[in-house]
Amino acid sequence: METRIALVAIIVKDRSQITRLNELLMDYGQYILGRMGLPHQVHNGEELAIISIAMEAPQDVISALSGKLGMLKGVTSKVIYS
Repeated sequence: METRIALVAIIVKDRSQITRLNELLMDYGQYILGRMGLPHQVHNGEELAIISIAMEAPQDVISALSGKLGMLKGVTSKVIYS
């Protein structure tokens, strides 16, 4: 099956979702090339997590991960394909 390179951008506003998010990323670990996470405190004191995931996988696998991430409360994800 043909694979694509993608970058998944994730913003986490609800930190209670981090455990579930990490479980999802572990489920898709065989496709993940690299991960970078940055904690960020917004000027109003709110804390966010900014995460980027580089992947090589079939498009349906990438879309499935992004969809599952987007269903988590307080989590937004977007995908950029090569």
